Amino acid sequence: MTDRGKTALRQSADTFIVGPSSLHWDGAQLIIDIDEIGSPPRVGCVRGQITVTPRGVTDVELPLTSDGAHVWRPFAPTSDIKVDLGGDWTWNGHGYFDANFGTRALEQDFTKWNWARFPTSSGSTCFYDAKRIDGSTLATGFAFDENGLISPADIPPKTRFRRSAWLVARETRADAGYTPKQVKPMLDAPFYCRSAIRTQINGEETVGVHESLDLVRFRSPLLKPMLAVRVPRRRKWVFRN
Repeated sequence: MTDRGKTALRQSADTFIVGPSSLHWDGAQLIIDIDEIGSPPRVGCVRGQITVTPRGVTDVELPLTSDGAHVWRPFAPTSDIKVDLGGDWTWNGHGYFDANFGTRALEQDFTKWNWARFPTSSGSTCFYDAKRIDGSTLATGFAFDENGLISPADIPPKTRFRRSAWLVARETRADAGYTPKQVKPMLDAPFYCRSAIRTQINGEETVGVHESLDLVRFRSPLLKPMLAVRVPRRRKWVFRN
């Protein structure tokens, strides 16, 4: 990821370009072309293409605050994905596409959240658990079928599991008596952890993507400067055509 200035942006109804990388929706697939430089500890070129093929596109929006200042938008919670970044970084599997939108900084309204998306035999299930800065909480779950149709999900108990490498507290939903477990690390930061975890929902074991965000830590003036190391800034960009 790279922070770039507004000169690096081009956007149309079906294409979003930032510098050398882009996303393009062709009506059936989201095609993501990547041409970037990796950050430490894996510095080097990251080039290739990711293709996301939704099995269904939703029109669902979930307000995360009562005034709608923050919204979660699960565009395609059940998708097929093809990754080709060259060499051994080539694979096919299940995936999803979602986004968060907001008119205020996250740390203004939240102290922490845990989010997860798990594939199931009938589609996929997502859980969103958050604690707002005013002390109120969000605890919700949704089940999506293969066509993207949504229904409220039965929410199993909130269950803690092992902290991240940076000791970020983590929890997700799991059947009573079942302890979730990380099976693959994806990203570890002092305030954020993203990983693949195994849990059990309604008797079905599944491995999905989980994220835990600690916004109390993120607000720390000692941590924010670290973002400039992990997410380099490029203020100028000139398109060649």
